[in-house]
Amino acid sequence: MLRLLISRKRNARSILSRYVLNPYWNQLVKLWPKSVAPNTITLTGLSLVFVNFLTLLYYDPSYYTEKHGSGPPHWIYFTYIVLSGINAHQSVLLVNRWAAGLFLYQSLDAIDGKQARRTQMAGPLGEMFDHGCDAVNTTLEAILTCYALNLGRSWWTVASQVAALANFYLTTWEEYHTGQLYLAEFSGPVEGILILVCLYAVTGFYGPSFWDQGVLTFVGLDGAGVLSRILPNIPLNVAFMYFGGVGLAFNIFTSYTNVLRATRSTSTVSIRPLLRLMPFPLSVAIHVFWLSAPAPGTSTILHSALLVPFLCAWGLQFANQVGRMILAHLTKRKDMPFWEWMWVYSLLAGIDAHMPLLFGRAPFFQYSYSRMALVVYASLLFSFAAYARFCYLVINDITEYLGIACFTVRKKGNDGEWHSSIPGIDREAKQK
Repeated sequence: MLRLLISRKRNARSILSRYVLNPYWNQLVKLWPKSVAPNTITLTGLSLVFVNFLTLLYYDPSYYTEKHGSGPPHWIYFTYIVLSGINAHQSVLLVNRWAAGLFLYQSLDAIDGKQARRTQMAGPLGEMFDHGCDAVNTTLEAILTCYALNLGRSWWTVASQVAALANFYLTTWEEYHTGQLYLAEFSGPVEGILILVCLYAVTGFYGPSFWDQGVLTFVGLDGAGVLSRILPNIPLNVAFMYFGGVGLAFNIFTSYTNVLRATRSTSTVSIRPLLRLMPFPLSVAIHVFWLSAPAPGTSTILHSALLVPFLCAWGLQFANQVGRMILAHLTKRKDMPFWEWMWVYSLLAGIDAHMPLLFGRAPFFQYSYSRMALVVYASLLFSFAAYARFCYLVINDITEYLGIACFTVRKKGNDGEWHSSIPGIDREAKQK
């Protein structure tokens, strides 16, 4: 039962967002009719990311990447728009497909709240829906980014997934304890996404193999005598992973500082918030344990087409977990959710896959690639079903409790009937 629902507070300090993007967003939202529900805009943005992801699955379902001699044709990174009446060679506008999709996702994700205020539909339902879409997008972008960086089937891709989910978990954990969504001067939803947009654009022009060259080679210092002998010529894609690690460390520090400040002001025991971080490393340990079978260097899942469905199942379980966390925050529950039942499935699957190492016998079920594939895809199916059920129940409960529709601009009146939330719309419809 939803006894209390509150709206999320935002604390945004991004200079780029305030002075560059926000004026653009203010104009973009005006292009949408007030008859369009805010959640419809959010879902439209996520659909663009799904299109990007589906193009990856269509052209390279095995996630080989260009590094392993496969990958999609280079034109997949571009869309050609021909303006009628103009010479084709002069009218082709190259737009990076993934970059455009991600940028539009960010734009639509930013204006859904503005549309909610325009249509008087602002409230916890929109916050929950927005959060759920962002959680799903986190895993998809990690997969797409590592593909664009030509990392493919490697532990770097897994590390990218862990870092992306960790940043999202920290933000949710921070919001649960502080009551505010903090966006620093440099944040993932703003500057982070724009960096990925630029990354996709560079990949579109030069191909994924561009990121395999060393940093020193890129800046022209690979033959600079002593300097080239002192500094390692690490690939650009690996350097990008290090950059992400630094960003994660900074996020950990700022999130902990904000939570510590909030708990001191409310006389809360400071160790309790730290204990609530434990579910995330536990989930990482469970999934990495399964993924590393039969050994980290010869992982069956990592070095096969099962990597993408495995990461997607992991991402859906994560989305379910953080969704329940933000719901607990919005409903002012003191018991933050700790457990995700699909972890039991993943743990048992990991134990089964490691039977030769643990007990010196063949796995009960995953004794062949086809059987392991069955277990992985079952995990994806069960994770999707669990998250879909959670979304349905939350949307249904909140719409009934608050009397606010999800995908239409309507609210339930005192007469029990649904009416437009925009004053005068129902009256004009009746006059027509």
